[in-house]
Amino acid sequence: MSSAQAVTDTDFAKEVLESDIPVVVDFWATWCGPCQAMGPVIDAVAGDYAGKVKVLKLNVDENPVTPSKYGVRGIPTLILFDKGEIVDRIIGAQPKNAVENLLKKVAG
Repeated sequence: MSSAQAVTDTDFAKEVLESDIPVVVDFWATWCGPCQAMGPVIDAVAGDYAGKVKVLKLNVDENPVTPSKYGVRGIPTLILFDKGEIVDRIIGAQPKNAVENLLKKVAG
């Protein structure tokens, strides 16, 4: 089983905006209970969609630039990117099927 990889302000452009496959980024923090609850869902989806969608996690406390750039106000927030553009976002802890519905917009 694959799990989500970490991304930072430094490598965000390379890993997300320049990716040749769609990318979903989980904006989260260690102190955020709903974010912790989403962790297993994010990791499961990373395994299920390996090779089709890149699943990344960005710690908002360690990487403040990217969340402010994309208007992330509440966490967890998942933002789906395709070819460097935002396709959609979901805010708050979500069940796995809600995350899968998001990814189906780009992964078929």
